[in-house]
Amino acid sequence: MFAMPKVNYREDAVNTANPYAIYTRKLMVDGREVLTDPEGYILNMDEWSEGYAVALAEQEGLALTDEHWQVIRFIREYYDEHNVQAPVRDMVKHFREVWGEARGNSRYLHDIFPMGGPQKQGNRLAGIRKTKGEH
Repeated sequence: MFAMPKVNYREDAVNTANPYAIYTRKLMVDGREVLTDPEGYILNMDEWSEGYAVALAEQEGLALTDEHWQVIRFIREYYDEHNVQAPVRDMVKHFREVWGEARGNSRYLHDIFPMGGPQKQGNRLAGIRKTKGEH
């Protein structure tokens, strides 16, 4: 099981990921605190680093492999290019071409990101905001 992060109740916290969050959490990344919403989505996307992904993955009990990093990089590049989260269908299409049929599918992506699949856990690790209406 993973350790619960320290909870920080802050009325003045600007929450760009989820304006309805009533508190933030702190994640220690390379000796500094990075704020997340209660679900672990980064509040300030400019604070993302590979160290953030490693720290969050460790907190979530996930050992990052090369495949995880490929997905994280794909999610970040897609966001940089389109300014929206990558749809799972686009991830599947891309990774089917890269990894082949056996691993380039939605089931496998959900297997390697067991806490919400690539759309949730993958986006959290990649430092991409939670979409509006996502629960």
